Amino acid sequence: MAWINIISWEESKGLLRRQYDSTMKRAGKIWNIVSIMSLNPQAMMDSMRFYRTLMFGESPLTRSEREMLATVVSSVNHCTY
Repeated sequence: MAWINIISWEESKGLLRRQYDSTMKRAGKIWNIVSIMSLNPQAMMDSMRFYRTLMFGESPLTRSEREMLATVVSSVNHCTY
């Protein structure tokens, strides 16, 4: 099993703390996919912005269709979504 160093919420500060707090407010927890980006808070911020654009931005796909695509891809990849 690979090990990825992360910065915990308790150790976080500055931009990373703001990103973690935003994640907690939105999702109620800090998912692993978010915490693995903790060593590069700017990349985390950009990644979350990209996610919000894909999932909530203007699109010919409905929100449900986008969620279904993400779920199917995760299932095919044997990844918990």
